[in-house]
Amino acid sequence: MAVSELQWALIAAGGAAVVAVVAYNKWQENRHRKRAEQAFGGEQPDVLLEPGLREPRLGDIDGELPADGEAAHARPVLEQPTGRGSPSIPTAASELADCVVRIEAIEALSASRLWTACAESMGDVGKPLRWYGFEDASNLWVEIDKDSAGAHHWFAAALQLVDRRGPVGETELVRFFHGLQRVADQFLAVPAELPPRNEVLAKAQELDHFCASVDVQIGLNVVAREAPFVGTKIRALAESQGWVLAEDGGFHAVDGEGRELFSVSNLDGAAFSPEQMRALQTRGIMLLLDVPRIANGVQAFEHMLSNARRLAETLGGTVVDDNNAPFGDQEAHVIRGQINHFQGRMNNRGLEPGGEVARRLFAT
Repeated sequence: MAVSELQWALIAAGGAAVVAVVAYNKWQENRHRKRAEQAFGGEQPDVLLEPGLREPRLGDIDGELPADGEAAHARPVLEQPTGRGSPSIPTAASELADCVVRIEAIEALSASRLWTACAESMGDVGKPLRWYGFEDASNLWVEIDKDSAGAHHWFAAALQLVDRRGPVGETELVRFFHGLQRVADQFLAVPAELPPRNEVLAKAQELDHFCASVDVQIGLNVVAREAPFVGTKIRALAESQGWVLAEDGGFHAVDGEGRELFSVSNLDGAAFSPEQMRALQTRGIMLLLDVPRIANGVQAFEHMLSNARRLAETLGGTVVDDNNAPFGDQEAHVIRGQINHFQGRMNNRGLEPGGEVARRLFAT
């Protein structure tokens, strides 16, 4: 059957359309490949070390995955954002005391696997580091470790800025940031909202200066007037007060919730231990109150003072200060004022005395 001119025209138009579609698809493929190379190329600056820069977020680049032969060498690129909003920082972390970095994973990651990878990637960063995973079902952050079950899309790393050894240093911070980058690359994840390094270091220095200005411990000594104190009597008195003998070789007075009020140690330096208490003799006992780590510091001091006086009366000793001067009502009045002053400064700073953050910052 003869082909009409109209049919030849339709065939030609169809062929042209096919060619146009193929050309357009090829152009799109090249366009997306170039944009992906620009976003993830090896010459890009380290977003974790350069202030003001961030790695492209999911959804910044439109397009599809590369061809099968290239899939093993390219990051997945989603055409649309994941739709999950960025959760706020974990409530257990502190904007005052921690550098918190959140990481978003494309696919849910095993919590234990990510924790292990982080431990291998950054090792000991010199300051306490805690990890959290965000549970979508409960809408809550949970702390994770190597034994944690479950998987999460969002993770958060909280690096403590200060402890009693001093502030976090540049070497420690760089190790933390580099470790995060390696882990993010390993799992095709994206670090979010990374603070500039110089701001983190300045914040740590300022916080350390403040902490040093309120880091006060109050000590009372009970010294023997004549015969030395014997270990059996000390232990009996300690147990009658509910004090707990810890592995550090001292007794610890605690409140109804198990939080330490003050510690009791051997003034001669030898540790208290169940095996040695029978033969122990000492010239004195030291009671120590750690002001930043105690809630209601004046109340805790009153409790410590009454116990010191009871020990002195029972053991045949005298309550003295660190200079071996008698400690009476006038000295106690001065100490109450000092405790109120230092804990008041902490409260004004938003650092609750005896709170979870204070106990972390002033941990021994």
